[in-house]
Amino acid sequence: MRGEHDSQTAAFCYVDLESRVRADHPLRAIKHMADGALRRLSPTFDGMYSTVGRPSIPPERLLKSMVLIALYSVRSDRQFCERLNFDMQFRWFLDMNLEEPSFDASTFSKNRERLLEHAVSRKFFDEIVKLARKEELLSDDHFTVDGTLIEAWASMKSFVPNDQEDEDPPAGGGSNAEVDFRGQRRSNATHHSTTDDEAELLRKGLGKEAKLCFGGHVLMENRNGLCVDVEVDRATTRETEVAQRMLDRQRRRRIKPKSIGADKGYHSQAFVDYCLRHKIRPHVAMISGRGTWGLTCKLVQSRGYEISQRIRKRVEEIFGWAKTIGGLRKTRYRGVARTNHLAEMVAATYNLVRMARLLPLGVT
Repeated sequence: MRGEHDSQTAAFCYVDLESRVRADHPLRAIKHMADGALRRLSPTFDGMYSTVGRPSIPPERLLKSMVLIALYSVRSDRQFCERLNFDMQFRWFLDMNLEEPSFDASTFSKNRERLLEHAVSRKFFDEIVKLARKEELLSDDHFTVDGTLIEAWASMKSFVPNDQEDEDPPAGGGSNAEVDFRGQRRSNATHHSTTDDEAELLRKGLGKEAKLCFGGHVLMENRNGLCVDVEVDRATTRETEVAQRMLDRQRRRRIKPKSIGADKGYHSQAFVDYCLRHKIRPHVAMISGRGTWGLTCKLVQSRGYEISQRIRKRVEEIFGWAKTIGGLRKTRYRGVARTNHLAEMVAATYNLVRMARLLPLGVT
């Protein structure tokens, strides 16, 4: 029987958002874990806000909104606020009823700046890592470190000589005029970006085009491939320097890594010396013909080295998810601090997705 289309709206409509999300939906486990982490951060939120004045968007909703933005590849704050108008699943995740108005995009962006000022994204990421450690999902012994390039939100046309910051734009073509760079030698020493002065010119490898970018770095534990630390820095910062900072943070938490797997980019005497000084076995891929004291034949031929070199490739899953789903292929923000804030939220979301699969029934 053909159904009839009735264009008249009902006078009253009662919708239970809880019943609209199926019982086995992955978002349920993610929401449960995120809510637990946010409850533990409540004292931090209390210190961030004044006791008088107009109420702002709750920080819990701001952080969970950023989880949704990363999880569903929402490309802007404005698009997220528009989607919040009609997406009941988003409203259920943020504990909003259907009658509450959506966020104003400008207000949403300004309120998020407070999270950056108080490093809340790092605290939220750390709470997720603590939860994973409590559930015995992390290895405290064996880790992998790696880096990647995150393209900056800046055009190559903004990369101008240091002494020509106020030069007139090229004629013709409107705001996106044609520019011919052929034959020009450009480097970070002589040029800078007028759009993002912290973005630097770098290429991924031989034969690759140079782009304005930042360096993204991840420390992964080897048991379940969860991210235990993340940092964004200048593109020209050495990978080994960032790796040492991340390992130092683990040691300050009284975690003593026994081995660290890495690719050929970490094959340097300084990094190997650091590892040996802190009793960490450097399971670093070796560059042919480069001799390094500490990388002995016994170490390279050991079973542990072989396992580390095989498992270390799993770190590419973190980068792949962060760039393809989380929106980190090209940052939507300017500067190292804001891009680092985004990377921490994307890494926390990746961990939540992985933990929802490892703990399908949720955590207590």
